[in-house]
Amino acid sequence: MDLQDVQSWLNDILREVSIQFHKVPGSAIFLRYVKSSYQNDPEVDELVDEWTPEPLVAPQTSFEEAENEKRPVIVGPTGPKSKLSNGRTVTNLASYNFYNLVSNEKLKEKAIQVLRTYGVGPCSPPGFYGTQDVHIKTEADIAAHLGTPACIVYAQAFSTISSVISAFSKRGDIIIADRAVNYAIRKGIQISRSTVRWYEHNDMQDLQRVLGKVVTEQAKKPLTRRFIITEGLFENVGDMIDLPKIIELGRQYKFRLILDETWSFGVLGRTGRGITEHQNVDAAEVDMIVGSLAGPLCAGGGFCAGSDAIVEHQRISASAYTFSAALPAMLATTASEVLSMLQTSPEMLTTVRENVRTMWAQLDPRSDWMHCTSSIENPIMILALKADLIASKKLGMADQEQFLQEVVDETLANGVLITRLKSMPRAINATTKDIGWELQPALKVCVTSGLSKKEIERAGTTIRHAVTKIVNKRR
Repeated sequence: MDLQDVQSWLNDILREVSIQFHKVPGSAIFLRYVKSSYQNDPEVDELVDEWTPEPLVAPQTSFEEAENEKRPVIVGPTGPKSKLSNGRTVTNLASYNFYNLVSNEKLKEKAIQVLRTYGVGPCSPPGFYGTQDVHIKTEADIAAHLGTPACIVYAQAFSTISSVISAFSKRGDIIIADRAVNYAIRKGIQISRSTVRWYEHNDMQDLQRVLGKVVTEQAKKPLTRRFIITEGLFENVGDMIDLPKIIELGRQYKFRLILDETWSFGVLGRTGRGITEHQNVDAAEVDMIVGSLAGPLCAGGGFCAGSDAIVEHQRISASAYTFSAALPAMLATTASEVLSMLQTSPEMLTTVRENVRTMWAQLDPRSDWMHCTSSIENPIMILALKADLIASKKLGMADQEQFLQEVVDETLANGVLITRLKSMPRAINATTKDIGWELQPALKVCVTSGLSKKEIERAGTTIRHAVTKIVNKRR
């Protein structure tokens, strides 16, 4: 008898005891007496007065307070050259404006036209008269671009993957996930209340070990739904998965695959179709492809592509879809327009990739203190401190965060805006077991096609020199 059977048996016994107790004459009077016996009890009132609830959030550290006070504020568009509230104009390498679509006149004119036609927003969830013809078109455009039968569009990118996970995986189901998956995936797993098993980051041998172990453990138990969840390009590390191998293992052990392409859709592949195009995989071999229409596509919202059954189930079961107002028509149309541009003008991607290689040449091989954990195809460069520097200076996690923030400040002082890789704060009283995989402190540099090769080289040199200056300062 497993745990669920025991719980069900105990619930049945308690229910029967309650029914029989209420049949006893005078039972209602006895219950009222017990309930009222604690009213106006001085001892109980004293305990209530002494009780202090835990704070909802941990107090800010001095480091967090200082960071918030000097956070840069951009006035106007977040273009390659952005104006700050202090009047300075800086080179912006902290924005996901990879293709400089923020300043694209064709997109702006189209957005204004749609805004005048459809208004600022639908003011209703998709299932309650919030669906407009532009939403249907965007879903069809994404499905056609990826090569999947169907697609569903959500109003917010972050909530898409967490809602997709919880729509399909429930209590008792099993999820196998990469330890380095992003925060949105972790929230989706938490919401689903499924049984989760983690495998070492991007380690296919460990994934196979965990899959085999789970299959063995579940051999004599009731059949459950089973999922592998991972990312195309990892938000926290920047590297890329081996999609063909994951699909092979999923088939071998009979697990479905939920693939988060938030950072690879619109970036990888000849026409920006993502990791499937980049690694020559038929998109139909992935059960669910989740992606973002914000960031690289300069629009908003997210999507999930897959079979007709997968999509239609979400229209009535995905909380972020059924309980959120639909995506504004202007953003849906912008997404469709950008997809068309990627298909007809693949040189957009080529320009960004050339600038990424230029930035790599300035940072990864030439810096004695930093190394890039991102794939060379990723325009988001994650730059972590080298292990020998961390060891020689005995830098803990908090020390590394402080070090990197000083680099960010020094870089900004020299006219280049970058940022740090940031994670959600730990829960109050969280233990090592609760934390699990811990984010490696790093810089985040976002490359754009809106800058020339020389401007990229100058920015890379500025970052490299800022790192060297902070290292020398700490000697």
